[in-house]
Amino acid sequence: MITCYLNYVIDPYKLAEFEEYARIWIPIVNRMGGTHHGYFLPHEGANNIAYALFSFPSLAAYEAYRQRIPGDAECQAVLEMEKRNRSIVSYERSFMRPVL
Repeated sequence: MITCYLNYVIDPYKLAEFEEYARIWIPIVNRMGGTHHGYFLPHEGANNIAYALFSFPSLAAYEAYRQRIPGDAECQAVLEMEKRNRSIVSYERSFMRPVL
């Protein structure tokens, strides 16, 4: 199993827009073979940092998911929505393996 860890810098004045983006991606990842562990939004502390964690059975399965994104209408719609909203300033993606 491989877990993708996303560290977002978000616009704190567009938290509602980012939350909408997050809520849409969770079922997409699950539909496309992953297990989404959720988004984690600011509450106390920094108001512009958010996280997401989701897993795939392997790095190859994750790469297959990424290859399917351009051809998936729902993925493209949420990416276009974010282009308009501009709630994400930047992000970093890392891959980890869980110890269960």
